Amino acid sequence: MSINEEQLAFDQAHIWHPYSSMINPPPMTPVESATGVRLKLSDGRELIDGMASWWSTIHGYNHPRLNAAAHTQIDRMSHVMFGGITHEPAIELARKLVEMTPAGLDRVFLADSGSVSAEVSMKMAIQYWHARGKPGKHRMLSLRNGYHGDTFGAMSVCDPVTGMHELFSGVLAQQFFIPRPETRFGQPLLEGDLDALEHMLSEHADEIAALILEPIVQGAGGMYFYSPEWLKGARALCDRYEVLMIADEIATGFGRTGKLFACEHAGISPDIICLGKALTGGYMTLAATLTTAHIGETISKGGAGCFMHGPTFMGNPLACAVANESLTLLQEQDWQAEVSRIEGQLKQKLAPAVELNNVEEVRVLGAIGVVQLHEPVTLAEIQPLFVDAGIWVRPFGKLVYVMPPYVMSNDDLATLCGGIIEVLHGLES
Repeated sequence: MSINEEQLAFDQAHIWHPYSSMINPPPMTPVESATGVRLKLSDGRELIDGMASWWSTIHGYNHPRLNAAAHTQIDRMSHVMFGGITHEPAIELARKLVEMTPAGLDRVFLADSGSVSAEVSMKMAIQYWHARGKPGKHRMLSLRNGYHGDTFGAMSVCDPVTGMHELFSGVLAQQFFIPRPETRFGQPLLEGDLDALEHMLSEHADEIAALILEPIVQGAGGMYFYSPEWLKGARALCDRYEVLMIADEIATGFGRTGKLFACEHAGISPDIICLGKALTGGYMTLAATLTTAHIGETISKGGAGCFMHGPTFMGNPLACAVANESLTLLQEQDWQAEVSRIEGQLKQKLAPAVELNNVEEVRVLGAIGVVQLHEPVTLAEIQPLFVDAGIWVRPFGKLVYVMPPYVMSNDDLATLCGGIIEVLHGLES
């Protein structure tokens, strides 16, 4: 069903879209349907989607197997409370996650969204130390330029200056921060790069419950790729100073960086891992927080006698059923070859962008391509230009980036990258 002008006007007057103003709101692009890697607009045009719906739709839209899984489950039950009740989709999803994730993560908490997964991870860390008789260890340590979500706990560990939540700084929990790693991905570890972390831990380990970070790739905080050797060193320092490590793999999980989980680049296992986005193949919201048996049992032996969290839609059967099929589909296919192919295409097809005067750097890792500009773009100005070029790309700040579905063909990747370069070249003139 097409969206008419009256509906668009209502949208503009009444609906708050992500990070948008209700005063002179930006124009919306009306989408009628989506199949494969294409969004069909109400006017009949089709766009190649370079964003995979904020990095989640790894198998493409309208996938017959994911559709079938949803149809089958909805005829059985779309939802049932998880308190005192269990069901096969949740059990099998937890089984898959325990098998897939880094070693030792075998206690599974199923929640609603990535931000909630981050909240859950921090509550786990705090409750763990409380159960260990160390309630003073209740603050988090995070990296500058990090991003972990928009809920209150998650906001407190996002970059307090360059992040999106500076105006809330006076009411958020006060956390510790260190500079992001200087060593880029693929470079030898720079001398002294771990010093800031070690200094912070040596000074404040008695207050710090956990180090929370996005392993290898910082997402919405700057699309920055850093060294696996730094991450490996951070894991060792956390162990030495008795601080838990939380890996926020919401954006990087399920193959996006070329490894099933970004932690694998460093060969480490975190104490807690946060998952979301691609978990259901982009079909609906679902997240998971996994931890170790030791942490799970320690929390359970504490004063509360249980973990103090329980969302209404926790373990939603419909979402779990689709997630099961999405993970099965991922494992059945040679996802590594597909991500490697996409990486090669992005490196080749985005390379000409470095010749543009307004481009500072191009970087690619796995199925992530980033064009960093010298100056920030104006979204309301540049977004329609991408649409006119037949592609869907949503930049932020100085970053024009893509995270395409793994099923995108080489021809579509060429069109996507070519469209980006064409639009950026047009902005120079």
